Amino acid sequence: MAFSNVLLAIFLGLLVLHLIEPSHESFDDQEASQGVVKSLLATIDCGVACSGRCRLASRQNLCKRACGTCCARCNCVPPGTSGNTDQCPCYANMTTHGGRKKCP
Repeated sequence: MAFSNVLLAIFLGLLVLHLIEPSHESFDDQEASQGVVKSLLATIDCGVACSGRCRLASRQNLCKRACGTCCARCNCVPPGTSGNTDQCPCYANMTTHGGRKKCP
């Protein structure tokens, strides 16, 4: 009796996994569907955004390089030349190995 309950539970578990698991698409279909998803995500022009962010910096090359790295990872740059980091938490929370804020 207990053995049949265990078999029934295993069978139902496998059935649920089979229903949940996505169908096996060909490699080309997977690439195509991922390309559609990537193209639907809005990306910003990091060069323009960082130029605006760093326009008043005393060391513009350093500022633009750090901002560009942060923008590429977070896909956002806070508006203005400083502050406003609440609008881009990823940008605000990124730190260097030394624990200092990475993004200008």
